[in-house]
Amino acid sequence: MQPTLLSAAGLTLGYRDVPILKGVTFEVTLGDVFAVVGQNGSGKSTLIKTLLGNLPPLAGELRWGNTKPEIIACLGQGSGFDNHFPLRVRDLAAMGAWPGLGILGKVDKACQNRINTALERTGIIEIADMPLYKLSAGQLQRALFARTIIQNASLILLDEPFTAVDQTTEAELLTLIDDWAAEGRTVVLVLHDLSAVLQHCNSVLLLGSDGALFGQPKQILTTHNLVNYGYLSQSQATWFESMYANQDEQYV
Repeated sequence: MQPTLLSAAGLTLGYRDVPILKGVTFEVTLGDVFAVVGQNGSGKSTLIKTLLGNLPPLAGELRWGNTKPEIIACLGQGSGFDNHFPLRVRDLAAMGAWPGLGILGKVDKACQNRINTALERTGIIEIADMPLYKLSAGQLQRALFARTIIQNASLILLDEPFTAVDQTTEAELLTLIDDWAAEGRTVVLVLHDLSAVLQHCNSVLLLGSDGALFGQPKQILTTHNLVNYGYLSQSQATWFESMYANQDEQYV
């Protein structure tokens, strides 16, 4: 049993005393891939902001384990920069090393090796010198994942990281997330792809109008829960049931 990294008990989240989400309780252990699933407006990004410390809970308790991570890497829905700015893929990835470069900000040989390794792991070493404005959505997301690798964080927050990327890119980046978990890193992943949650995540928080449900994906992502929490319509739930009933009876 891995130690607890982070736990929440009865959290109420919102802005300016206006609650968006109530009754959030969960526990994340070291090496978890923890999925957050919910309809638009259910509070997924609000939870990410709370975990980053940018938004205090309105009620309840958020507790870190024995040691709060020194570095928390976050890849949000927006890239956070103007991709028409004259930067190369290599430059974007190198931003992950900035906090550790010191006053002079010199990228030494060891740091350059880390950058090259990250670009290789994300499959973009061949386009390392390409300007950002020439990248496809998938290539840009790979570059952002490379930046995340270089941050070398023990906790990684990914807020809908597969928006506008193709299935091949998503599958390869999910494999990278599996590798992070195997290295002992903890990943909190806001995701819409239920099949990816079932295959790659070992815990899930389902958000909806009725609050939040936490547990193992096969126990939480039942058709009954997904309909009741407003994530799927009844017709979508029927499709979901037909897709996964033959794989595991616990899905339905």
